[in-house]
Amino acid sequence: MGTVVRDYMIPANDFTVAGEASSRVRKILTQLGVSPDIVKRTSIAMYEAEINAVIHGNGGNAHVEIDENKIYIRISDEGPGIPDLELAMQEGYSTAPDSIREMGFGAGMGLSNIKKNADILDIQTEVNKGTTVNITVFFNRP
Repeated sequence: MGTVVRDYMIPANDFTVAGEASSRVRKILTQLGVSPDIVKRTSIAMYEAEINAVIHGNGGNAHVEIDENKIYIRISDEGPGIPDLELAMQEGYSTAPDSIREMGFGAGMGLSNIKKNADILDIQTEVNKGTTVNITVFFNRP
């Protein structure tokens, strides 16, 4: 298998298409015959990062690379950044406004769900500059 590369725009505050990029990647992985466990873990991690970009990051971009060893996902935004990443990683911590919570989002499980499902998670964030979430899921865990 050669490397599959895809890029997706993530719109700001548009919940009608939120999750579309991760859904497309799920379809690609399934078509490639990737094991259901890997497809599920990848889909959850990417979806959570994608939703965070929709809610907090003023939208952004998703870059996905799939090769014979792994799936690499980079979701970047130019939002407000995360002032306290350690706090944001705690389950249940959320800065989502009530309007977002009323729609069923913003429960504070996003980053912890990404961490649970990714083999490697690297988050680079700077206040007033934005956030980049790098997710790697290996086909065979090292």
